[in-house]
Amino acid sequence: MNSIEKALNDLQNAVKDELGVQAQILSAVDSFRVLLKEQLERIEKMSAEKVDFTKKEVVTIGLIDGDGIGPIIMAQAKRVLEKLLQEDIASGKVVLKKIEGLTIENRLALNKSVPEDVLAQIKTCDVLLKGPTTTPMGGKMESANVTLRRELDLYANTRPVTIPEEGIDWMFFRENTEGEYVLGSRGVELPGMAVDFKVTTDAGTRRIARAAFDYARQNGKTRVSIVTKANIMKKTDGKFTAIAHEVAADYPEITVDDWYIDIMTANLVNTAIRNQFQVVLLPNLYGDIITDEAAQIQGGVGTAGSANIGDKFAMFEAIHGSAPRLLELGLGDYASPQSILKAEAMLLRHICRPAQAERLEKALESCPVTVTGDPANATCSAYADALMEML
Repeated sequence: MNSIEKALNDLQNAVKDELGVQAQILSAVDSFRVLLKEQLERIEKMSAEKVDFTKKEVVTIGLIDGDGIGPIIMAQAKRVLEKLLQEDIASGKVVLKKIEGLTIENRLALNKSVPEDVLAQIKTCDVLLKGPTTTPMGGKMESANVTLRRELDLYANTRPVTIPEEGIDWMFFRENTEGEYVLGSRGVELPGMAVDFKVTTDAGTRRIARAAFDYARQNGKTRVSIVTKANIMKKTDGKFTAIAHEVAADYPEITVDDWYIDIMTANLVNTAIRNQFQVVLLPNLYGDIITDEAAQIQGGVGTAGSANIGDKFAMFEAIHGSAPRLLELGLGDYASPQSILKAEAMLLRHICRPAQAERLEKALESCPVTVTGDPANATCSAYADALMEML
């Protein structure tokens, strides 16, 4: 091959490479166009009439075991729930419904984060008590939790953390259906580069901010702290902050302050100031991270419950994951049920059973049995036995 032929060949290859890159860019643009259209359609479907549980004659509670230690802790949570709601169950005012099929094995076999038949079962329930589910690493299957939050429009993730001896009484309001999670499994890849998307909408931000400020007003709280990274994420976090302050104007008796997520993580371990925080309002990803930190400060992720609230449906779950390592070590029976039981107390309050919720909360506060995931302490069932006696 002479120099001219080589130059022509190199030029042809360069043109092919450039055309290939342009084709990939156009494909990514087309994919992004579809995503934008879907998000605009999602905004239109956001409004829904809120369920009034004081007027509901029958409440259906769906029970989902989940994966890993999920069935172990859920078995004890079901015992406690049956004890607390014994009269309502006997009279038909409350129905407990076992939801099958939301296991990692079934989801992988069907390649669905939440199979259609399982979702149909779930939608026959008013509220869910759910054990932890495993999310496969890598691949395109999204978290079952993310799917359920989207499909049931569970826009408010609320997580309380209390440490009475330090005067800490925090309530976190994490936006639950937007941010990095709504499109986290649908980013695009080009040669040498990957791009994911973050979504913040006016309507989605306004309703989570309203939920946080309503809670503050109804519970005598005087401070709401907004946590973002608006100095860097100027469009999305900037919008979240601006709209939160618009909502705050309707609550003049409440003090509002702004923090960046990095310094807020430091604030929670600063014993000189951390007991001054009351209600914390955050976008999705930051709320996910900081509530785990807060739970660890309280005593570990096994000690905190979590609620996912929408206008029609609600889901209550442990804050921790499925803990496969405990099973691998043969220690599954020593898993702590405290997190799922705290979520259960939140569920009882949500369906307007405050007396039963208070009984459970008081028993959890004073239960003398220690369960830590370690065979040096009690088993999950032994803890529940002691709790049942106190009830």
